[in-house]
Amino acid sequence: MKNFIIFGASKGLGEAFVKGLPETGDKVWMVSRSRPESLDLNDGVQRNWIEADLSLPGESSGIASTLNGTTIDVLIYNVGIWESKGFTDDYDFENDSQDEIAQIINVNITSAITCIQKLLPNLKQSDNAKIFLIGSTAGLDNNDFTQVSFAATKFGLRGISNSLREHVKQYGIGVTCINPGEIATQIPYEDGIEKVVSEYNGTQIPLQDIVSLVKCVMNLSKASCVKEINIPAMLDTNG
Repeated sequence: MKNFIIFGASKGLGEAFVKGLPETGDKVWMVSRSRPESLDLNDGVQRNWIEADLSLPGESSGIASTLNGTTIDVLIYNVGIWESKGFTDDYDFENDSQDEIAQIINVNITSAITCIQKLLPNLKQSDNAKIFLIGSTAGLDNNDFTQVSFAATKFGLRGISNSLREHVKQYGIGVTCINPGEIATQIPYEDGIEKVVSEYNGTQIPLQDIVSLVKCVMNLSKASCVKEINIPAMLDTNG
């Protein structure tokens, strides 16, 4: 049996992790601002919601306090906000406000560091703990993203992964950064892979593919270290 904590668990990829990773008897702590619908699932998995606004500085301590020393086997930081007009045709970096820039950095970077820091004692208690940071192809070299703050934070996640990995390898904890391209979060996890493949023809990634990657790595022995996985969509120009 495994204990999970999944950040950003109420929708999209986070919700897919909540549904697709745990097995009967496992426990999952879901961190999000809004109540996850998956709390209502009755599939033999114990799910618990931790309500948190990761833009606030004290939330990491509250999350750790809620867990109260519980062993964590798998931590997934799947949080990423972007500029309010990001990924639109009229986006212009020069119009980004300082408040928005600060919030993007706080949620995507500062919170990742502080939440993992506070939960390391829980991870150290596991026999084979794994940490996953969900980045983006926006954090890879030679891409064409113009959202400066968002891209900076996704590059930053890779730096966190590198240094964190060096810190925790003495405890046998694995750290993996996964950098996906565009994911078809608008297609419910229950609808399956084929619907995504038929509708998007290689331009978007099924949720199930990312879930499968995490499941593979989390089940490896602690003798193996998977540092980074880049997974653009087959027809992603940033791949």
